[in-house]
Amino acid sequence: MGAAEHAFLSVSAAHAAVTAALQAAMRLPAPMPVQAVDYASAGRTLIVGPADIALDWAERLKDRLEVSVLVTEARGNEELPPRDDYPVHAGCEVSVQGWLGSFDVRWQQAGTPVAGALGALDFRDTAPRSERYDLVFDLSREPLIRLPHPPQGYFSAGRDPVEQFAAALELTAYVGEFEKPRYFDYKPEQCAHARNRIEGCNNCIDLCSTGAISAKGDGVYVEPHLCMGCGACASSCPSGAMRYAYPSVPELGLRLKTMLGAYREAGGTEALLVFHDRKGEDWLLRRAHREGLPENLIPVGVHDIASIGPDLLLAALCYGAAHVGLLQVAEMPEAYAANLHRQMTLVHRLLEGFGFAGTHCSLVDRVEQQGGELVTLAAAPMALAPASFNLFAEKRRTLDFCIEHLQKHALQQVEEIALPAGSPFGTLNIDSNRCTLCMACVGACPAKALQDNAESPQLRFIEHNCVQCGICTDTCPESALAIQPRLLLTPEAKKPRVLNEAQPFHCVRCGTPFGTRAMVDSMLKRLSGHSLFADEAALRRLQMCGDCRVVDMMENRKEMTVEDLPR
Repeated sequence: MGAAEHAFLSVSAAHAAVTAALQAAMRLPAPMPVQAVDYASAGRTLIVGPADIALDWAERLKDRLEVSVLVTEARGNEELPPRDDYPVHAGCEVSVQGWLGSFDVRWQQAGTPVAGALGALDFRDTAPRSERYDLVFDLSREPLIRLPHPPQGYFSAGRDPVEQFAAALELTAYVGEFEKPRYFDYKPEQCAHARNRIEGCNNCIDLCSTGAISAKGDGVYVEPHLCMGCGACASSCPSGAMRYAYPSVPELGLRLKTMLGAYREAGGTEALLVFHDRKGEDWLLRRAHREGLPENLIPVGVHDIASIGPDLLLAALCYGAAHVGLLQVAEMPEAYAANLHRQMTLVHRLLEGFGFAGTHCSLVDRVEQQGGELVTLAAAPMALAPASFNLFAEKRRTLDFCIEHLQKHALQQVEEIALPAGSPFGTLNIDSNRCTLCMACVGACPAKALQDNAESPQLRFIEHNCVQCGICTDTCPESALAIQPRLLLTPEAKKPRVLNEAQPFHCVRCGTPFGTRAMVDSMLKRLSGHSLFADEAALRRLQMCGDCRVVDMMENRKEMTVEDLPR
């Protein structure tokens, strides 16, 4: 429990139900520790920028850090002063990659005077140069690393003296050994990023604000030293391959279930559950002491609200929350806010399908915090019988339990719910006139939603497994497939459904069935004009099974005479 919860506990004596919820959370065991990510910095610092500013800061920091200077600008024929107490380079086309204790810096080295002698910089002739540093103090006009969340150990202060001074103070504290949590857990076997060089889901790569996630084969790779723990990758992952571990979903789910259960038992109604981060915690503290908070507000601290996905939003509502708010105090990348809105749209579309009208979850930004209530509850707050299930590390399994609970207590019974584009549930439509049952889609499907049939030429589909990644549609050589987002609520969703089937084609030599009539006809049509299949024997061989094709080739080879051999 964070400081906000403790403080709110002290000021909410009149709010007996909220007090009971917070006390119940305090009695829970601490979350399991997660693996640590280690950093080591000896203070080897590169100062990058114009000659006058960079050298000035080098003089101020040289007694506290092992500094080097990379001069990227000089006024006219500005000369460097004599210096032999730290390295001074000059260069252009600078690039920086890495993290605290391991920054790789590359640039085009320009001419500099020898140590201890005056001389002008010469940017006309350059040569490639690279070095490794523990820290980077970037004084360039535009940051060398342009990310919403740059790596630890990189400080970009631009030309603002106040920001430069603040960055320099912080810079000197980054000497020694450090560690942070490994915020994520990745299951590559569940990843829907790519198959056979065809890309499907790129949600985590597109969202990551630190550049920590990159493609690697059919899956992705997360550099733990760059990950800042926002969790947006996990909240947007359709398959649950990317999981948030700080805390894990089962641990946070137990906390929600315990708090809402205690709140209800103490007589509380229409609980307003508000997720907040550290800055949101400070805001709640000030608000609690200055103006008070709504009597039904239950604060829940998390490392970053961007980690809250549809599984946790639905679970909180199933556990008894009337409304779930995500308190945004600090600015967040636009992609994060857009992702949270997408997840909330999915949740609302599901709730509307079951008959629960109104707004039941919201992103509470600073505009909404100006006066009045912290958040306005839906006109018709959720009134579900509280769920008893626990949450799971597997995202799809948690969503299954939430959807089953909503369906059981739905205000209207439906067989399917239409969902917005990009949703992780849906069906697959097929143009059977174009499909040749080549089964390329079966081999490409990362979720095992598409299957063949060993007994007969059939393409089968299990809708419950589909994550709508689209790899199958891009793999299909006939462009016969199209995804359609929806949630099918009948038992058929978990059963194999035949999308297409065809008459088997029998080998013209031995009669063994192989392939399909449509596939063989398509192959004959495409290859009949090729020079290698100009004679009837070659075309007939295409209509044979693999074994007969080899036998036929060997027999024809034996019948060849010396005169038939190429000269």
